[in-house]
Amino acid sequence: MEDRTGGRGESGTEDHVDRLRRQWERELPDLDTEPMAILGRAFRLGNLVRPSIEATFAGLDLDRGEFDVIATLRRSGPPYRLTPTEMYSSLMISSGGLTHRLDRLERAGLIRREKSSHDGRSVQVALTEAGVARAEEAFRKDMASEAVFLDGLDDAERATLAGLLRKLVGRIERASVQDGEPNAGAT
Repeated sequence: MEDRTGGRGESGTEDHVDRLRRQWERELPDLDTEPMAILGRAFRLGNLVRPSIEATFAGLDLDRGEFDVIATLRRSGPPYRLTPTEMYSSLMISSGGLTHRLDRLERAGLIRREKSSHDGRSVQVALTEAGVARAEEAFRKDMASEAVFLDGLDDAERATLAGLLRKLVGRIERASVQDGEPNAGAT
C-alpha cells in the first residue's frame, strides 16, 4: 500500500520524486502532493532522457529544434514541402525562431526555399534528398535510443502507461484550447 507521499513503488525502490514528496510532507503536512507523483515524474523523465536525445541529434550535426523542422517536413509526406506559416504553427515557435533554423538547415543542404507554384509571392520550404535521409536517420536513431529507456517495462506496462499518458495529455490539451492557450507540439 502506498502512503500519501508515494512511498515505494512496485519495484521497492524510492526515487527522487518520492524523496521530494516526503520532504514536502514533513514541511507542509496539510498539502496533497499527488500531482507531483505524476507530473513531477513526467518532468523528471524529460530531464533525464533529454541529454541522450540531444546527443543523438548532435551526432548528426543537428540540434533539437533543427530536427523538429526536418521531422515536420518529413512527416508531411511527399513532396516534403510546407509553407513557413504551416511550419511555425505546427512547431509552436516564432517566425523569427523558424527563420534562424531554416537558414542553418539551408546552409547545411538539408532544406531549400522555393517559390510557391500556386502563388509566386509566397515561399515553401522543402526537404532536399539529403534532408530526407538525415530526418529518417535521426528519427531511427532517436527511436532506438529511446527504446532502451523502456527496457524495464513489459509490453502490457508500456501499453498501460502510453494509454494513461494519452488520456492525461488529451485532457490537458483540450483544457488549454478552451482557455485559449497554445498546445506544446511533439516531434
